Amino acid sequence: MSDTITDSTYSWVRLLLTLAIAMVANAGMWVIIVIMPAVETEFAAGRADASMPYTLTMIGFAVGNFAIGRAVDRYGVTASLVAAAIGIAVGFGLATLSQSIAMLSLAQLLVGFASAVGFGPLIADISHWFVRRRGIAVALAASGNYLSGAIWPMILAGMLEDTGWRSVYLFMSVITLAGVIPLSMALRRRLPQEAQAAAQTRSLQNASSAGLSPRALQYLLGLAGIGCCVAMSMPQVHIVSYCVDLGYGPAVGAEMLALMLLGGVGSRIVSGLIADRLGGVKTLLIGSALQCLALFLYLPSGGLVSLYVVSLIFGLSQGGIVPSYALIVREYMPAREAGARVGFVMMATILGMALGGWMSGWIYDVSGSYQLAFINGILWNGLNIAIMLWLLSRSRPRTPTAVPA
Repeated sequence: MSDTITDSTYSWVRLLLTLAIAMVANAGMWVIIVIMPAVETEFAAGRADASMPYTLTMIGFAVGNFAIGRAVDRYGVTASLVAAAIGIAVGFGLATLSQSIAMLSLAQLLVGFASAVGFGPLIADISHWFVRRRGIAVALAASGNYLSGAIWPMILAGMLEDTGWRSVYLFMSVITLAGVIPLSMALRRRLPQEAQAAAQTRSLQNASSAGLSPRALQYLLGLAGIGCCVAMSMPQVHIVSYCVDLGYGPAVGAEMLALMLLGGVGSRIVSGLIADRLGGVKTLLIGSALQCLALFLYLPSGGLVSLYVVSLIFGLSQGGIVPSYALIVREYMPAREAGARVGFVMMATILGMALGGWMSGWIYDVSGSYQLAFINGILWNGLNIAIMLWLLSRSRPRTPTAVPA
């Protein structure tokens, strides 16, 4: 331990453990994207129907962020992680028994719900252990989600081709139990009461300066989160299917998804450093504007090289958006409610991903092209930008300081 409770040596060690757990726990929301073409073929489904397991995954992931976030506030992060790891493993196992899209979708609902422990709840937990460097800490913790999406599709692509998607799911069931539960035992330590009290006072001062109640701000952030993530979902959810349609194959699509998410990791880290200087609202606005620009670049792109380039640009543009919501929550809302408040806003962003994933598939089925789906994403992105501009006009967060031991 250093001479402070927050931003200490232990805080950074805890962050590394959090990142490792997130990389495993978040796999459930990405594996379904990789197997989507195989599921579409096996069950002779349309693109919208084949998107339903992903949509149910994200609905479960959304609700899980809020419900498990509340559990972390009450019972601590370790107990929540152990229970969730078991839930993920059971969900993967049930999915292998599926004989229809509906059965797979229900199993994915459980996978998504339990996988949520690796996102909002972990972000909320690590945010308590940093003050001066909270931006980069939250960004790194949130990067576990993208690293999971970048790493697992590449690892599992060969297994999927050789032995089928059910073998992939059984493998991930074992990996989740073996990875999450042992690591979670190292996070049993609780933040001291004096640090919690100081954070509570600071957040209440910020909330007063903004002129919004925590509930009003929470709902406003939720609406903004839906807007940005409907837009974000178009490339992330459908890039593999898009590449199949263009004749490039699912392996190329998986590479583009990995490239996109690796770019997102870099973007999240840079955004975290920016947020430590500018705060969450300005950082989110910058990311949202860049994401909108990247979506425009997809419209003329159809060649192999151009899609690789634009996918990287998209990842570099939007990675810092979602972590910025957690920072805004911590800047303006009660610290003791961090798990539930962060969980609610993360739930809204993920519902946006679920809505956008289904909506893009539906637009494709109706129009026979993804062009209108990209335009739909751009319009939703505009809603997010408008809300952030309005909030920026009233935001005056106080500069954080470390809490002495």
